[in-house]
Amino acid sequence: MRTILATLVATTLTLSQAHADTSAKVPSPSEATATAPATYKVKMATTKGDFTIEVHRDWAPLGADRFYNLVKLGYYNDASFFRVVKGFMVQFGINADPGANRSWRRATFKDDPQAKQSNKRGTVTFATAGPDMRTTQVFINYGDNSRLDSMGFVPFGKVIEGMKVVDALDGTYGDGPPGGRGPQQERIQTEGNSYLHASFPKLDYIKSATLL
Repeated sequence: MRTILATLVATTLTLSQAHADTSAKVPSPSEATATAPATYKVKMATTKGDFTIEVHRDWAPLGADRFYNLVKLGYYNDASFFRVVKGFMVQFGINADPGANRSWRRATFKDDPQAKQSNKRGTVTFATAGPDMRTTQVFINYGDNSRLDSMGFVPFGKVIEGMKVVDALDGTYGDGPPGGRGPQQERIQTEGNSYLHASFPKLDYIKSATLL
């Protein structure tokens, strides 16, 4: 469990280490300036079916705004559920295109205040590499992970429909190395979905993320 938590804390670190390359045309972090509505919903169409996230801006205003902009810009379309640890959480948010990952690698945003909501089953939270280091990666809690509340993991929304779909996401590979057989995050960031399709064919994907 210590390894799992350490990986969760560090999950966005390698994003900031990707090599520079300006060849890809991707949504720019400079476009992510919209303020989210007080409450909004996002439909996640996946390879296992659909589920819906309801976001509450008063839970975590900065997280709600970032997620709103990422969905609006199409950032999560075709992204993988690359880290599925049954009983703990499922994680996504590394773009299918290495160019997008390079573009967003330094697009950190500040932490929200102490959580108004706990990391209970079905809540949705940004991963972080440390204080004020959140970027694009998000996880959905499979169980009661309230121990994360005091570690900077602030829920901004909750799955309100289709949690069975979230439960069904393929967990064959489990956590990433060294704790599991899952993908290396640095390789997803630098090689994109071509790496995942070749080496982890059972992973599930987000076909589209849409504001409702």
